[in-house]
Amino acid sequence: MKAVVTDKWILCPDCKAKTRTQILDDTELRHFPLFCPKCKESFIINVKDHIVEYQSIARR
Repeated sequence: MKAVVTDKWILCPDCKAKTRTQILDDTELRHFPLFCPKCKESFIINVKDHIVEYQSIARR
């Protein structure tokens, strides 16, 4: 699943809440573990050019 980030906060793909991860204009991430404090789920993401690609769900 892909999403375009218009503001500087990455949203949780599950509950659509703001996570605590903020990105800048030149941020690039590969295989980054994203945690949502609201739904308590973790996701593996890639970010390039404000496009967030959710690869998989990292189960605990």
